[in-house]
Amino acid sequence: MAEQGSKMPEKVKEVAKQELQDLQKVTEEGARSGAYLYPIRGMVYFASHRSIWKPMMRAICPSLATAAAIFPAMFFFTYLPQVAVLTLVNGPLAVFSTVLLVLSESSTIFSIVSKNFFINEALVETFDGVLVSKGLSSLVSKDRKLDSGSNSDPMSRLGKTLSKPFANFSPTTSLVRYFMFLPLNLIPVVGTVLFVVLQGKKFGPHAHARYFQLKQMSESQREQFVEKRSGAYTSFGIVATLLEMVPLAGLFFAYTNTVGAALWAADMEKGETTAPSLREAVKKAE
Repeated sequence: MAEQGSKMPEKVKEVAKQELQDLQKVTEEGARSGAYLYPIRGMVYFASHRSIWKPMMRAICPSLATAAAIFPAMFFFTYLPQVAVLTLVNGPLAVFSTVLLVLSESSTIFSIVSKNFFINEALVETFDGVLVSKGLSSLVSKDRKLDSGSNSDPMSRLGKTLSKPFANFSPTTSLVRYFMFLPLNLIPVVGTVLFVVLQGKKFGPHAHARYFQLKQMSESQREQFVEKRSGAYTSFGIVATLLEMVPLAGLFFAYTNTVGAALWAADMEKGETTAPSLREAVKKAE
């Protein structure tokens, strides 16, 4: 028994070493893929294509009202208790890590509420509209009726969806996973960073849920597809997660992240699996 106990630290070290190696590999893959640029490309494309603003404008009022209620309430009721706990392990850095934590918690609650009650259909419409604007009408038509017309206003071509978008993605599962990662914030600095990374790892594949649906991928096919691009999806997810953590502005970034995800999907369809440089991306978006 004592011998087994003496071996435990070595096993922990081995597991920790493997996790660090995996994280390093994912980081290198993400950097090479350039996928982290797509949220930025999404902002530029969204700003320069007014036609894709329509879904956001229809859903903005109830979404802003929801955000205005959630964020202040979360800071009022949860900031002090959490900063008191984190101060015991993080010291002076607890103020910074607690702000990030409460923002993340608020954003998660807001995302679940708004995406399931107010903006889910608007995000799907935005995603499909970008694909149509990029010449992928044949892909979108697999799950949505399309009217004939000019691609200059792709949103006007979108008809009703043929199936329920994101039917296989449960918000309850996302919330459970979120609270599973929450204790990581008790680890000074590194824990908060790791928490954001894990959130990003989850966010990345979810951003392409509509793409997987349009491609009619099975669950096993999705898993294999994501596994081969785990670094790219994680790098995209980290940037997108940080953007959506910004109070109130996170609502706007939910749409630009969706646009970025659609642009990435369009490049995948065209065989452009590596993002261009930021300068080229801005020029292309214009």
